[in-house]
Amino acid sequence: MVEFSNWDIAYNLLLSARWTVLLSLIAFVGGGAAGLVLLAMRVSPFSSLHRFVKLYVELFQGTPLLMQLFLGFFGLPLLGIDVNAWTAVTVTLTLYTSAYLVDIWRGCVESIPRGQWGAAASLGMSWTQQLRYVIWPQAWKIAVPPTVGFLVQVVKSTALASIVGLTELTKTGNMITNAVFRPFPIYAMVALIYFAMCFPLTWYARALERRHRAARVR
Repeated sequence: MVEFSNWDIAYNLLLSARWTVLLSLIAFVGGGAAGLVLLAMRVSPFSSLHRFVKLYVELFQGTPLLMQLFLGFFGLPLLGIDVNAWTAVTVTLTLYTSAYLVDIWRGCVESIPRGQWGAAASLGMSWTQQLRYVIWPQAWKIAVPPTVGFLVQVVKSTALASIVGLTELTKTGNMITNAVFRPFPIYAMVALIYFAMCFPLTWYARALERRHRAARVR
């Protein structure tokens, strides 16, 4: 049995937490970019694009993320596409994130009165200009709180990356536990680190929501 002090354990967990943060940022930024494209398709006048986005959202929201990770890591090599754990996890989490963000943002866009579209059209704006300059700036103010709140879910979802061998916070906790056989203090530290990452985001999302409600009352 290997001997680790509590400081050694905490230090190694904090080092691995940087990969959790990086993975969350990649998934969120990539998923946000893909989500914007999907949003434009979802609210476009073309019904075929609507159906594609609906199918996309149903696929990723209707299946467990764990299964998606397994398919990405073990399924692609069967098709002749060789991927490492990092690539499989980042791509899968990006697609998963985009499927939820497009649904969040669609609801925000649809909450804008239809008269805003008509007013923008009366100014001679194209559909793209209406969405970009009139609808989305208003919808974004509504979308920020739930978007920040969903980032908390993304951070917690990165823990499933340990299943396919990616060494992030949860995987490091498992490895140290197997070496020192002290599961309770180790997993307590892991939980505290996740809490330290997620609580500020949760607090910020609630603050933004309160600010938005106050602005609407005025």
